[in-house]
Amino acid sequence: MPAVTSLPRPGLTGAEAAARFARYGPNEIREEGRHPVRMLLARFWSPVAWMLEASVALEALLGHAAQALIISALLVVNAAIGFFEENGTQRALAALRQRLVIRVRVLRDGEWRDLQARELVPGDVIRIRVGDVTPADCRIQDGSLLEDRSVLTGESVPVEVGGGGIAYAGTTIQRGEATAEVTQTGTATFFGKSAELVRTAAPVAHVESVVGKIAKALVALDALVIGAVLVKASITGLQVREILPFTLLLMVASIPVALPATFTLASALGSQQLAARGVLVARLAAVEEAAALDVLCCDKTGTLTENRLTVTAVRTYPPEGREAALALAAMASDAATRDPIDLAIVSAAGNVSPAEWSRLAFVPFDPSTKRSEAIVLHEGGELRVVKGAPPVVASLAEPPAGFAADVEALAASGSRVLALAAGPAGRLQVVSLIGLSDPPRTTSRQVVERLHSLGVRTVLVTGDGLPTARAVAEQVGIRGEAMTSAELRRRDGEIGGAQIIAEVFPEDKSRIVRALQREGHVVGMTGDGVNDAPALRQAEVGVAVSHAADVARAAAGVVLTEEGLKGVVDTVDVGRRINQRILSYAQNKIVKTIQAILFLGGSFVAAGLLAVSPLQIVLLLLLNDFVTMSLATDRVATIPDAPQRWNLRALVGHALLVAIAWVLFSAAAVVLGSRVLHLDPPRLQTLAFVVLVFTGQATVYLVREHGHFWQAMPSPLLAASSAFALVATAVLATSGWCMPSLSPGLVGAVALAAAGQLLGLDLLKVAVRAGASAA
Repeated sequence: MPAVTSLPRPGLTGAEAAARFARYGPNEIREEGRHPVRMLLARFWSPVAWMLEASVALEALLGHAAQALIISALLVVNAAIGFFEENGTQRALAALRQRLVIRVRVLRDGEWRDLQARELVPGDVIRIRVGDVTPADCRIQDGSLLEDRSVLTGESVPVEVGGGGIAYAGTTIQRGEATAEVTQTGTATFFGKSAELVRTAAPVAHVESVVGKIAKALVALDALVIGAVLVKASITGLQVREILPFTLLLMVASIPVALPATFTLASALGSQQLAARGVLVARLAAVEEAAALDVLCCDKTGTLTENRLTVTAVRTYPPEGREAALALAAMASDAATRDPIDLAIVSAAGNVSPAEWSRLAFVPFDPSTKRSEAIVLHEGGELRVVKGAPPVVASLAEPPAGFAADVEALAASGSRVLALAAGPAGRLQVVSLIGLSDPPRTTSRQVVERLHSLGVRTVLVTGDGLPTARAVAEQVGIRGEAMTSAELRRRDGEIGGAQIIAEVFPEDKSRIVRALQREGHVVGMTGDGVNDAPALRQAEVGVAVSHAADVARAAAGVVLTEEGLKGVVDTVDVGRRINQRILSYAQNKIVKTIQAILFLGGSFVAAGLLAVSPLQIVLLLLLNDFVTMSLATDRVATIPDAPQRWNLRALVGHALLVAIAWVLFSAAAVVLGSRVLHLDPPRLQTLAFVVLVFTGQATVYLVREHGHFWQAMPSPLLAASSAFALVATAVLATSGWCMPSLSPGLVGAVALAAAGQLLGLDLLKVAVRAGASAA
C-alpha cells in the first residue's frame, strides 16, 4: 500500500497575508539604520581624533596654515579608514539581503502565484523544486528535497529533508520537489539570525587602544612640563603672551600626529605584500592584530579538509571481496543524482564493475527509508542490492559476526558509515561496510605545525561528532583536550586549553570567539558559510577561506584566494613584520617626545633658556616625523617566534632610559656651547636644533633592531629620508637660513658626537638584552 501523505494546506487568503505582512514585516534582512554621514562623523570623536583636532587648532592659532592643513589631512585619512572598516558590516548585510532577492511560487486564495520572496509571510504555502534557493524557513508538507546547506553550515554533505522536516532559507535544492509551509521569515529565519549577529558583532580594537594610551601618556607628561614652565615664567615675571607660542608648540610636539597614519601606511604596504601571496585584506586592523594572534579557531570542512567525500575504508565479509563490494555499491548508486555519497562510491568503483553485471532497476535514496536499492542481473540470476544506514540494512539482511563492532570502529575513525547487502530477494546478506570521509588537505598538517612553531594554538571547531573531530584533528596535528559544545555550555563558556570543540551549533561559533577573548586571547577564526559570518566579524582576525560565501567574505578581515590555510601563516608573518615597524615608530616617537619635552622644558625651568625657537620646533617636527614615518617601509630581518603583545610599561620604561641619555647629551652640548664656545642665545638655539635632529636620527637606528643597528640595512626610503634630514639640517645650520649660522666644523663635531653616543647606547642595549635572555 502506498504511503499516505497529507494534502497541502489551501494557502492564505490575500487578507490574511496582508495582515501577517503588517505584523511580521517583509521577508528580508533588516537594514542598518545608521546614516553613512553619521558613521563618518563618528570617526572624528575619539581620544586620538581629539588630540589631532587640538593640534590643528593650535597650529591655526599660531598662524601655521601649512602644518594645520597637513595634520587635517592625516585626520581625514584616519577617519576615512575607520569609516570603510565599519562599512564592512554594511557590505555583509547587503550580501545577505541579495540572497533573498528571489521569486517563489505561492498558494494564495487557492491559486498558485509568482511573487517576490520579500512578500512571503509565515503560513504561506510555497512550492520548491530542484535548483531553487529556499526563500524562507519552511516545513515540508509533501515531497522530499536534497538540500545543500553548505552556505549555512559549511558542511559538504547535503541533507535529505522529507515530510515534517525543515528547509532553511538561503539553501540550494539539489534534488527533489516539495510543497512546504513557511514557518519563519526575514530576520527570524536561521539565515536572518546570522545577519543580526553580523550586524552586532564588533572585534576588539587592541591596536587602537594602545595608540590611545600612548597618546594620553605623552600628553600627560607634556602637561606636567608645561605647568612647570608656566610657574617658572610667572616667577621670573615673563608675560603669558611671550611664553604662549613656546608652550603651545611644546604641546603640539607631544601629540603623536603621525602615529595613526604610520599604522595605516604600514598596514597598507603589508596588504600589498599579502595580495601577492593570495591574501586579500578587507580590514587593515586585522593585519595589525595578526601580530598578537595566539589562538586560531579552524573550521573543518573545506578548510582543513578538501570538502569532498571519498571512500576511505571498505570492510568486506565473505564471500565477497573489495572489488565486488565496490561494484555492488556502484550498482546501488547513481552519479546522475549528483548525490556526494553516490559520486564518491561510483568514483571509487571506477571500472571494477564486471561487464556481465547489469542493472535492471534502481530506486534512489529515500530519506524516509534511509536506503537506495537496485536489481542486478548476474550470471542469469537477479540480485537485490541494498545500500544505506547500517541499522536499516541490518534489519533487512543477516548481519555477520562483529558487525556492530566494525560499524563503531569505522565511525570512531571519523568516517560516515554505510552498509551494503546483496542476494536473492528474501535472502539478503551483509557483504560490506563502506567508510566515507572528507580527507584533510595535504598542506593542513604542515600549516598547523608552522602555526604551533609561531606560538599560535590551533583549535578545531566543527559540527561533527567527537570521534570524527578527534580523528581529523589527529591527522592534521591538532592534539589536546577535546570537548563538545554541550560540555562548553556546562562550563559556562570556559574553554581553557581545549583544542577540539565538536558538535558545535552555528550560533556557538561567535560565543566561542567571545569566550576566548574574555580569557585574554587575540583570536583568529576561519570559515566559509553564513553561519561563520558573525564569528568572522567578532574575531580580531576573521579569515574567509577561498570558497567562502559572499557573506563570509564581507564579514571577514582577510580573504584567502588560494586553497588551504597557508595564507593564515602569511598573514601572521606579515602582521608581525608590520608590528615590528610600528613598534619601532612608537619607540622613536616616545623617545623623541620625552627628549624634547624634558630638554626644552628643563632648559627653561633650570636656566630660563628657550632652547629652540617656535620656527625650529616646527622644522624639527617636520624633519623627524617624516623620517620616522618612513619606518613603515623598513626591512625586518627576522620575525619573533611568539605572538606580539605591546607591553606599554616596558616600552615607555625603555624609551625613558634612552630619552634621558639623549637629554643629558643635549644638555651637555648646550652647556659646552655656552660656556666653552661662548655662543650667544640665538646660536645656542641653532646648536640645540642641530643636536635634536641628529640625536633623533640616531634614535631611529638605535631602536629599529633588537641586535646591533648595523646588522640589517634600512629600506631605501628610510635611508633617503635620513640623508635628506641630515643634509637639510646641516645646510640650514651653516647657511644661516631660518636661523643664525654655525660653523661647519661645529656641526660636524655634533654629528660625530651623536654617532659615538649611538654606538655606546647600541652596545649597552645588546648587552642588556643578552643578559635578560640568559636570565
